[in-house]
Amino acid sequence: MPEFFSAFIATLVTIPLLGYLLVFILSKQITKNHRRSVRLAIDSSTFLFIVSVHFIIVAIWDRSYLWAILLLLIGIALIFVVIHWKFKEEIVLPKVFRGYWRFNFLLFFSAYIVLVLVGLVQRVSAVISVP
Repeated sequence: MPEFFSAFIATLVTIPLLGYLLVFILSKQITKNHRRSVRLAIDSSTFLFIVSVHFIIVAIWDRSYLWAILLLLIGIALIFVVIHWKFKEEIVLPKVFRGYWRFNFLLFFSAYIVLVLVGLVQRVSAVISVP
């Protein structure tokens, strides 16, 4: 049974779109609300995309840049808090965190797509260039 759970988690980290789809389909069946299901799927799969980007970077360049990812997350959080404070003159943490988390989804989803394409191009060019 532990092997099943570890394989399931490894699959979700490797293919975070699968995690997104699973959460979306389940929540759509339960809530019958498309918009709410999309939001829940985005919020729950953001962590999967962050971890997946880290592991793709390790697979492509054989180096861990987890420190840079964590610094980026902290920097984005600081920017979101400052911008929210400038416009609202009050910090409402749940609202700031929701915007921050959804922005991270967009950022890391885009990074995931770009890194998958870079990895594919790199692997294909390595196979083609070998005589």
